[in-house]
Amino acid sequence: MEKLEFIDENGEKTQFYVIEETRINGINYLLVSESDNEDDEAEAYILKDTSDAASEEAVYEFVEEDSELEAVGKVFSELMDDDVELK
Repeated sequence: MEKLEFIDENGEKTQFYVIEETRINGINYLLVSESDNEDDEAEAYILKDTSDAASEEAVYEFVEEDSELEAVGKVFSELMDDDVELK
């Protein structure tokens, strides 16, 4: 499982493990967790790439809009053969 380090607007670092990734309508999405153990019941988050094409570093934001979260969550659920429960 790939581990990524994210730096928030306050400069604080957080590590996430990429569970799955997909591209929808030209936008990259990541399904991530703070745990690298697939057997653990851990919170998962969906992140959306909001960086512009000229940027050297990717910028990701948490998907918070309900309809987008539901639609992308369904895609991730299908990609993972329903092995994950998204709430």
